[in-house]
Amino acid sequence: MSVHVVIMGVSGCGKTTVAQAVADRLGLVMAEGDDFHPKANVEKMSHGIPLGDEDRWPWLRIINEWMIDQDRQGKGTVVSCSALKKAYRDVLRHDLDVLFVHLSGSQELIGTRLAKRTGHYMPPSLLPSQFADLQPLEPGENGVEIGIEGTPEQVEDQALAAVRDYLAKQQAE
Repeated sequence: MSVHVVIMGVSGCGKTTVAQAVADRLGLVMAEGDDFHPKANVEKMSHGIPLGDEDRWPWLRIINEWMIDQDRQGKGTVVSCSALKKAYRDVLRHDLDVLFVHLSGSQELIGTRLAKRTGHYMPPSLLPSQFADLQPLEPGENGVEIGIEGTPEQVEDQALAAVRDYLAKQQAE
């Protein structure tokens, strides 16, 4: 059985770092959700223009199709993807069992991290719009929330433990 994990949260919360660690430790295929964005989306964000739902739907469907394709090949996946709204997560989990790991932290903490980040097209000025769009995991959604206040290693270990717990429950069923 393949596992599919989406490491979610606002920009700057550590999605890519955690996703790579989980993929490496569990032997899963990792994808950076941002790599699936069409050029028009990247252009908008790099100019400080927040994406709207119509910008996101095709992007989310492409990620979902990629996970389904990997599943058909018997491969598990970890994707770093903001997945800010429940409707976005619904697209990502279409025809697929997906565990969402929400990396959460205060806007102040994440803003400080974003201000130090270089070489990324997502400017810190868009962080408030991401927090405005963020809909935390709802009861009944397959997922777990992990605070990012600790060291990167501590956050990675918590995410890994959550995925392992999920796998253990899946195997027990």
